[in-house]
Amino acid sequence: MTNKTIAIAGLGWLGQPLGYRLASLGYTVKGSVTTVEKATLLQQNGFDAFPVEISENGIAGEIQALLNNSDLLIIMIPPGLRKNTGADYVLKMAHLLSAINEAAVRKIILVSSTSVYADSQGNVTEIDDPRPETIAGKQLRQVEELFINSEELQTTVVRFGGLIGGGRQPAKYLAGRKDLADGNAPVNLIHREDCINILVEILKQDAFGKVFNAVNPNHPKKADYYIQKSNELGLEPPTFAEADSNEIFKQVDSENLKAILDYSFKTSI
Repeated sequence: MTNKTIAIAGLGWLGQPLGYRLASLGYTVKGSVTTVEKATLLQQNGFDAFPVEISENGIAGEIQALLNNSDLLIIMIPPGLRKNTGADYVLKMAHLLSAINEAAVRKIILVSSTSVYADSQGNVTEIDDPRPETIAGKQLRQVEELFINSEELQTTVVRFGGLIGGGRQPAKYLAGRKDLADGNAPVNLIHREDCINILVEILKQDAFGKVFNAVNPNHPKKADYYIQKSNELGLEPPTFAEADSNEIFKQVDSENLKAILDYSFKTSI
């Protein structure tokens, strides 16, 4: 059994079940949430949780308690750019990087996203350099580079596709909607169980200094997938607009999951 101490920045939808899994494997786990209330609740459930709030102005809360005596850090702090808050994710993560460099943590898993690739890139694997077009994608890519280029750290970047499982099924949000775009686009999804399994394998195999695209290898067309899922859930299926056959869409695959971790996907999308 291992007795490594793992810190998780962001005990949310993915961080909490990951924390439980790691604890069951014998790791010592601690993590951060954004409020004292959430931290107290998690402490009552047996989690070593600390309130940590990262903003453009710096870090408030118990960041030292989170990082000190941790063997490695898993960063699961979403950019939060969908809400159009105009938040500068790169600046926030630069503050976190400074705090990490002050502590003695040297191994990092940075959770990123497939939004670092542009649609115009078509089929991509880890050997393709991301050329993001969206604001969120550009900020995520800058943060990846901040950590990858940090001389002090050994960072592994994990780019997750769209997350499903644990009550998250995007079909619920698309049900009944009309004339949706990009019906011919391949879906790039991953189930939460596979997310957790991949992160555990990186730890077990000490696979640091790597990049992994973590997306289920099954890529049905968006229209087919969401119509089928809506029907399975007994919801009104969405309709999709007439597609332009010349459009290019990204399909994200992984060479490294197999080559480096010998990982095969366990949970169907």
